[in-house]
Amino acid sequence: MTDKKTAIIIGAGPAGLTAAYELLTRTDIKPVILEMSGDIGGISKTVRYKGNRIDIGGHRFFSKSDRVMDWWLQVMPIGAPADQVRIAYQQKERTLKMSAKQQTPQHPDLVMLIRDRLSRIYYQRKLFLYPLTMSMSTISKLGLLRLCSIMMSYGYTRIFNRKTEKTLEDFFIKRFGKVLYKTFFKDYTEKVWGKPCHEIDAAWGHQRIKKLSVSKTVRHALQQLTARKTPADIHQKQTETSLIERFLYPKFGPGQLWEEVAERIKAMGGEIHLHQEVKGIRMTADRITGADTATQCFLGEYFFSTMPVKDLVAAMDGPVPPRVRDIAAGLEYRDFVTVGLLLDKLVIEQEQGLIKDNWIYIQENDVKVGRLQIFNNWSPFMVSDPDRVWIGLEYFCNEGDELWSMDDQRFINFGIDELEKIGIIRREDVRDSTLVRMKKTYPAYFGTYQQFNELRAYTDTISNLFLVGRNGMHKYNNADHSMLTAMTAVDNIVQGVTGRDNIWDINTEQEYHEEKQAV
Repeated sequence: MTDKKTAIIIGAGPAGLTAAYELLTRTDIKPVILEMSGDIGGISKTVRYKGNRIDIGGHRFFSKSDRVMDWWLQVMPIGAPADQVRIAYQQKERTLKMSAKQQTPQHPDLVMLIRDRLSRIYYQRKLFLYPLTMSMSTISKLGLLRLCSIMMSYGYTRIFNRKTEKTLEDFFIKRFGKVLYKTFFKDYTEKVWGKPCHEIDAAWGHQRIKKLSVSKTVRHALQQLTARKTPADIHQKQTETSLIERFLYPKFGPGQLWEEVAERIKAMGGEIHLHQEVKGIRMTADRITGADTATQCFLGEYFFSTMPVKDLVAAMDGPVPPRVRDIAAGLEYRDFVTVGLLLDKLVIEQEQGLIKDNWIYIQENDVKVGRLQIFNNWSPFMVSDPDRVWIGLEYFCNEGDELWSMDDQRFINFGIDELEKIGIIRREDVRDSTLVRMKKTYPAYFGTYQQFNELRAYTDTISNLFLVGRNGMHKYNNADHSMLTAMTAVDNIVQGVTGRDNIWDINTEQEYHEEKQAV
């Protein structure tokens, strides 16, 4: 009888936790998770502050993958009264090895809410629906002159633009025309990345926006005028992700789901070690044998990495080709700061009360704030006092730059001043505040990204290494994509598949390929 094999999983975010859970429910491999921070969930964690909760970046729980939707709902079922909500989505039956914890009755707070989606763009101190709709409101706010310019530019692009999409600017212009791109996409996108769109690879657009275009937006709007909708239908299988109208959301934020998954992993025999930053990767020939932290070496037969691939390669003690090391060292990231403000009210409230937006994209070029979240509208349970408004101001920066290095209180005051300047809040309505910094939130599509395939080709030769998740693969994945990479990696172990192409293919094609996944 052989000893039980071990999988070392670096990172306790969605990909790492999914890999551990899949291993426990489908194999005899024991997962051991090493997490550098003291938190569960990675950038999907929920930060608590005096009874209020911050969702880092905003996480809509929606996927075109039935496999992912089933997975979420198996952990956290929809928690609305049956007489109020009729669910169009039906979970598939599947056999899982259940722990004693899983067999106990579900806690009433451990539920998903069905939430309506509303996102708008704040431009010239006015709110525009995102994606744009040609409503009378939009037309009146844009003005006939600008609207005609947008239509002419889009028409010209559709007829004459045959340019190959090499940059993100090419991607936007080909789908929306130059005028609409400059009006509603350019400034916000350049805030996110800190670089002009013509210096960013078009791959970001293909992974994040996919098939969204003016024609698809118009067609969707027309369909909604005639469609008979089920109030709580979360299927939306034929809808582009940017056009979805409702989504699932954990009652107390995304971290609630991942904290529950972590508890189940431990209950089933997995290990999670916090404050264990991986400093070294031990290698022999084409295999990894161990991961070193400051206090211990963790040995295993399989290794899943969600840590930034830049840091992973730097930590390898094997004979990594110099070219690969150079490419890894040249990869770039964007870091993220959220300023949380507790307010009496917003200036831009409607007569009936708080506006309904989940988040607002700030397209104004005279401020640095990129996006605004209204946490009350993600879940009313994200704010401790229902009579107050709890918001998050999102800033994109680079570790060490002027924004990142700003003192916390100075940064908070800076954010308050910016929102007051553009007419969203008044300083006297601020009742409390906090600040959260997150490193390496967005893998960037510049630096040495153009040579990334050479790095990938090398890591694919390491027979027991699986790169999964956003930073592990240096791909701007959503949480569901990250989960699918982990699920597919476990599929490969179960089925004896040695290649990695099916993992890398996730979120590169125009459609999800859930039909290719083994369930």
